Amino acid sequence: MEISTQAVRIGLEWDTRTGAVTIPVYQTATFRHPGLGQSTGYDYTRSGNPTRQALEEGMALLDGGTRGFAYSSGMAAIASLLLLFKPGDHLVVTEDLYGGTYRLFEQVFKQYGLAFTYADTSDPARVRAALRDSTRALFVESLTNPLLKTADIPALAGLCRDRGILCIVDNTFLTPYLLQPLQLGADIALYSGSKYLAGHNDTICGIIVVKDAELALRVYFHQNAAGAVLGPQDSWLVIRGLKTLGVRLDRQQENAHAIAAWLCGHPLVTKVLYPGLHGHPGHALMQRQARGFGAMISFEVASPDLVERLLGRTRLISFAESLGGVESLITFPWLQTHADIEPELRARLGISETLLRLSVGIEAAADLIADLAQALAPEEAR
Repeated sequence: MEISTQAVRIGLEWDTRTGAVTIPVYQTATFRHPGLGQSTGYDYTRSGNPTRQALEEGMALLDGGTRGFAYSSGMAAIASLLLLFKPGDHLVVTEDLYGGTYRLFEQVFKQYGLAFTYADTSDPARVRAALRDSTRALFVESLTNPLLKTADIPALAGLCRDRGILCIVDNTFLTPYLLQPLQLGADIALYSGSKYLAGHNDTICGIIVVKDAELALRVYFHQNAAGAVLGPQDSWLVIRGLKTLGVRLDRQQENAHAIAAWLCGHPLVTKVLYPGLHGHPGHALMQRQARGFGAMISFEVASPDLVERLLGRTRLISFAESLGGVESLITFPWLQTHADIEPELRARLGISETLLRLSVGIEAAADLIADLAQALAPEEAR
């Protein structure tokens, strides 16, 4: 069965009593037991809730995992995963990753004895060189944020297998609709469910899918013990969003291809980063391991003053944080999503003061291109 079909059917046959085609929102904190020593399978919503369970089971199905887990945010999901490790453990991490993840690693978990080395995970040789005897995991973004570098998941997963360490893939930008990390050898797939999975910029959510049953038990222990779980109403919203994941991403990718091609021809745009372009270094790799190229575009303009001009003039494209929703959004990583990374490191990685990140929505591509054109136009041409 195709992933788009599986997504539509999440929660469909849950309510056998009434036959409701959408799962109910079980807005309850606790559950009544039939009798002493008896249970309905639920006792307290932190430990398990039917609406959340439908989402978790649905995500496990989409990613081909043993179990799925839903959290109150993507950062809560990552924090829960880090509870698998102990002081002295070392992780190799994508160097140009989301700034919030970098902040969590460097300003929170380092003080508890975890060590992190940042490497260019688009190059397996550099990952191999960063490994230590104390390395316990590789944390990689399948498509990096915001430079859109691609990771060879089968090669990196094989490297992790040889070393007996976990391969954790943040697959937020691609979703299981376009890439399934667990099917390519990874141990854990991770998502900010607030983005493409929910798809409507109305929900904060984190998702983890685990391949191995024993590892899944450990992840569940920490989810239940720490308790940063997704509530039933938000679980329902993510389920609703997942049902249109395929049609949304198809349209968003179609738009992204058109916009990336237009940006490549604009005289004030000096660089376009989109893996769907034939000149992108990861284009061939994406063709081999993914079903598409995603709908994120990063691009550089000719001067910093053009950044302010563009951000202040767009009418359809909102200047806002986040990504993956039906509405197109544009952000300035230097001062927004990656502000917690040291300026020198940002500059070395290529996260410059002229780099913009565009999350392409489902609007008509011609309208989005027209919006960018008028925003970039000199004042006298407007």
